[in-house]
Amino acid sequence: MRDPIKLFIIGAIAFIICALFLGKGLTIDNYQFFLSRRIPKVLAIILSAMAIASSSLIFQTVTNNRILTPSILGFDSLYVMIQVLLVAIFGGFSAVVIDSEMNFLLSTSIMTFCSMVLFHFYFKSRQRNIFTLLLIGVVLSSLFNSATGFFTMVIDPDEFTYIQDSMFASFNNINAELVYWCVVPLLLCFAYLIKLANKLDVMWLGIDNATSLGVDTQKLTMHIMFVITLMVSISTALIGPVLFLGLIVVALTRQLFRTYQHQFLLLASALVSIVMLAGGQWMVENLFNFNTTISVIINFLGGGYFLFLLMKHKFD
Repeated sequence: MRDPIKLFIIGAIAFIICALFLGKGLTIDNYQFFLSRRIPKVLAIILSAMAIASSSLIFQTVTNNRILTPSILGFDSLYVMIQVLLVAIFGGFSAVVIDSEMNFLLSTSIMTFCSMVLFHFYFKSRQRNIFTLLLIGVVLSSLFNSATGFFTMVIDPDEFTYIQDSMFASFNNINAELVYWCVVPLLLCFAYLIKLANKLDVMWLGIDNATSLGVDTQKLTMHIMFVITLMVSISTALIGPVLFLGLIVVALTRQLFRTYQHQFLLLASALVSIVMLAGGQWMVENLFNFNTTISVIINFLGGGYFLFLLMKHKFD
């Protein structure tokens, strides 16, 4: 089957799942209330799916490694630690914790700043080793988790409820205002990646080959890493941490489609991510009756898939 036909089928599936979310149980009497709550949820699914998929795809291109995603470098752990520190420092009743808009802006700013500092020092060096970046991410993730565990034990147990929801990705209590805030920056980031698709195709050949073909790899890498950091920070602050979604989506996209053109792969990975995220959330609501969260399902499946990819690349 040709790639455009596959893309059309996946797009149709994504549209059907989103339509099911919007249309389930709607009547003439209640459609205004239900749509006011469901449209932000579906929009959050679409935006976060696009952000996670595209950032993971481009990150693998920049690092020239197909089993690495931004989440593995500690983005999710950093977000949870920020939420715990805000409660520990300012208290559970402070504006930075209760006010979702202020919390979103502060969390996104801190994550973007810390990530850019890390990437600046890493990509500044000419002797870049992918295993060094992976090791740095694992160490930082462990450090963030340790700090989170320590401050969780220190804070008041009653205040722990304010950060418990932020530890898992969820679409049940999406703030509509935050969703609409994220539309413009995420779409601009996605459009910018589409614009750089031709250069990214060359980057997949390796840094040396890309440089010899006239691409300023250092400048392009810093621009790409800033966009990736912004997209991951916004999506994590919007829905919470989803560790392995990007890994699963990009790996499935590369298996389904035979092309190496980023302009096509960006759109394809976004649609695959929407299908997985929307389908998983539908299972949480209709099969599990909200007894679990989407991040638990994705991390369980993604962890096993990640180990499979590691073993496959080891013995190939």
